[in-house]
Amino acid sequence: MDIGLPGLSGIEGIGLLKQRHPKLVPLVLTVYEDEERIFGALCVGACGYLLKGTPPAQLMASLREAMEGGAPMSPQIARRVVEHFQAPHRPAALPGYDLTPHEMRILRLLVEGHHYQTAADELGVTVNTVRFHLRSIYEKLQVHSKSEAVAKALRERLVR
Repeated sequence: MDIGLPGLSGIEGIGLLKQRHPKLVPLVLTVYEDEERIFGALCVGACGYLLKGTPPAQLMASLREAMEGGAPMSPQIARRVVEHFQAPHRPAALPGYDLTPHEMRILRLLVEGHHYQTAADELGVTVNTVRFHLRSIYEKLQVHSKSEAVAKALRERLVR
């Protein structure tokens, strides 16, 4: 799956495909190397992340690796992931976002991989209530999608 698709982003596409076909093994092949897209794709279900410069032989090996349960990544992407987790611990919430405890619970559920319906079930609320709070979360975090919110929450360590 590519990330930069017209209409629907590849990240959103992966999320939709995983909802409909949970056993699907999506592998990203893209030109994008930023953490937001890397973690966004991985959080919604991508099993790996390759850059478009990947040689054909390595691409085929990576497809086999993914099908065998591996998580293939281009070396530059693997380095970014490792550096992200080696970064010094930051506070649980950065000033300026002002997320309510309920918004934080919803954000935490999204980071854990929940979809709107399963988050609603977990919290004992309706899907519309989750959507209402998500609009506020998106506005406060200055993002436009669930994958961007999840990526920002991970990058800035807003949830534990």
